[in-house]
Amino acid sequence: MKLTYYGHSSFAVEIRGRKIVFDPFITHNELAKAIDINKIEADYIFVSHGHDDHVADLVTLARRTNATIVGAFEVTAWAGRQGLEKVHPMNTGGKWQFDFGTVKCVTAHHSSGFSDGSYGGNPMGFLFTTEEGNFYFAGDTALTLDMQLIPRWAKLDFAILPIGDNFTMGADDAIVAAEFIACRKIVGVHYDTFGYIKIDKEKTKQQFADAGLELLLPAIGSSVDL
Repeated sequence: MKLTYYGHSSFAVEIRGRKIVFDPFITHNELAKAIDINKIEADYIFVSHGHDDHVADLVTLARRTNATIVGAFEVTAWAGRQGLEKVHPMNTGGKWQFDFGTVKCVTAHHSSGFSDGSYGGNPMGFLFTTEEGNFYFAGDTALTLDMQLIPRWAKLDFAILPIGDNFTMGADDAIVAAEFIACRKIVGVHYDTFGYIKIDKEKTKQQFADAGLELLLPAIGSSVDL
């Protein structure tokens, strides 16, 4: 499976010909200036929660691509108020069989709200089980014991975890999370975008390596095969 990184926590995968984008925050990210959002295709847009650094480009991208927006009920209701009718509401603990595979919504310990003051519902992570591979996108979250449930539901090929600290898990907790979810290949996200979450990339990679884990930090705009 190919993963293309758009910066911060935004990335895309393609499964069974379906293009799936996560947490689109690109045009407002100075580190992602080289990304032309008008060239991004999407059949689905998954949204972990309502903070601006995860939804800033949601409306623009969804209108142009006519993608189906998937997220918490409150997220899809907010999208509806922006005139976007193609949505699939979900909530923590639920799962759904899409045309590319099954997605289960799992707990993320964080907060969620839109810049206009609207309530964003419970933040979530997503567990994908597909014929082309299984992965877990944790969303913005603290380390939580709930992550120990993930191996009961799927054997992971890779996981996407936040590592920037301050607002989410840092590297130390992400290493524990990797143990909880029984996954040794980790794609790090939610780092470097703001001063609060800048990391030493080489040091962090070494931390993961010392724990017997592989940490991938793709350059913005690049793709990796997983």
